[in-house]
Amino acid sequence: MAVAITRLDLSAPDLRREASRTRDADVARRLLVLALVVEGVSRETAARQCGMDRQTLRDWVHRYNRVGVSGLADLPPPGRPGRLSDEQFQAFEAIVLRGPDPEKDGVVRWRCSDLKARLAAEFGVEYHERSVGKLLARIGMRRLAPARHTRKKMLKPKRHIKKLRRPDRRHSAIACTRQTSGNLVAGRSQGWSTGHVDPRLGQARQPPGDPA
Repeated sequence: MAVAITRLDLSAPDLRREASRTRDADVARRLLVLALVVEGVSRETAARQCGMDRQTLRDWVHRYNRVGVSGLADLPPPGRPGRLSDEQFQAFEAIVLRGPDPEKDGVVRWRCSDLKARLAAEFGVEYHERSVGKLLARIGMRRLAPARHTRKKMLKPKRHIKKLRRPDRRHSAIACTRQTSGNLVAGRSQGWSTGHVDPRLGQARQPPGDPA
């Protein structure tokens, strides 16, 4: 016997609109098959068009009638069951909150390694220290961690070195150019000729005079 859709708050266009908004391809496909069913398409045809069988369609119709659109998403996996029962976890919480006995436990403050050994001795359960930290987080406690300061950094003296500003050569060149006269070439005296020198002659020679 076919299962009817009893949740009628969303019409077929509404279901298609929800399918276009979701980022989950599986949820979109289930919304589309439900839209076909609402429109009167047979269960077999709707299931075939959306890539599922009739039994799978029946299961999703049940989920949609019971929960709604949110029921069309895949449920998260149950995960690995905890190694401590509820009674054991409550006993562990009491141990942590009571604190260690310095004479019996040999410490004045619980460490993850101490609680790891206590769990193995009390309940016969082996935990990693990181897993012990997660158990403490469930209780609402946080393990203490040393400050991240190395001995080398602590012993190294702090030196405040003032960086000297190097002179700007560009401004120096401008200053030197401004000190010279506009009619003179830097490095020459006033008696030195500033005219063009014949390239055929040396710079220290004058052209020979006309023969007498």
